[in-house]
Amino acid sequence: MKQIKALYKLSRPLTSLSGALTVFVGGYVAGTRAWGDIILACLATLLIAGSANAWNDCLDVEIDRVNQPQRPLPAGLISLRQAKYFSFILAGLSLFLAAFINLPAFLIVLASNTMLYIYSIRLKSTVLMGNATVATISALSAVFGGVAAGNVWPTLWLAVIIATAIMGREVLKTLADYEGDLRQRCRTVATVWGQRPARVVFYVLAAATLMIMMIPYLFHVYRPVYAYVVAFGVYPVIIYILLRVSRYRTGQQLEKLSQLMKYDFLIWFVAVVLGAA
Repeated sequence: MKQIKALYKLSRPLTSLSGALTVFVGGYVAGTRAWGDIILACLATLLIAGSANAWNDCLDVEIDRVNQPQRPLPAGLISLRQAKYFSFILAGLSLFLAAFINLPAFLIVLASNTMLYIYSIRLKSTVLMGNATVATISALSAVFGGVAAGNVWPTLWLAVIIATAIMGREVLKTLADYEGDLRQRCRTVATVWGQRPARVVFYVLAAATLMIMMIPYLFHVYRPVYAYVVAFGVYPVIIYILLRVSRYRTGQQLEKLSQLMKYDFLIWFVAVVLGAA
């Protein structure tokens, strides 16, 4: 029972829900109402994310002893071998589900799994390349929803906005993990360029996100309600985060701001759903 609980924590399903929600929103804006395939795509996304989380924890066990000692592997709740097998099983199941949707969906799942494994092994400790990989895969989730629904074009707006926002959040996370990454000699934008340049990169990406978010409304892709929700629901949170990210913040405080930014995406999803209705 303890091992099952540890595997559940290892996959971090609640954290993975944002990816599945992105797929759902992508399928929704596609407008085809192919809900069966969209739900399959959401489930496949949960499995992909769970697999990636488990595999990433396997490789980051030493870093997590500093940054996240309560996680299952550094806490000794599960073995490294069990965690790796668990990751492979989840990846296989995601491919199995995608095979029931269509060939493009299967290829997206295969590419996502492959990129996430490569990210953990090669790209995570690189300056911005690893962050760009995560941002790309996150943006691909919206496209995946459109592919599953059979109409990908309406999801391209979402993909651009998500890629920019997630890239910013990824840079913010390098600031939050600075101490642990520095001890393990991980090459991130914060450890290689320095914390101040990393903050500047975050400011630029967050500001770009604020501007790009309004493009669908300005081009009459979404109804005015989209602009209202973004202006009064999303913008205040991002501006608050911009003001709070400074050299005086601890890693734990920055991690909380990173989580707040993630939750702010949920408000944006509401804006998209209402605007596309």
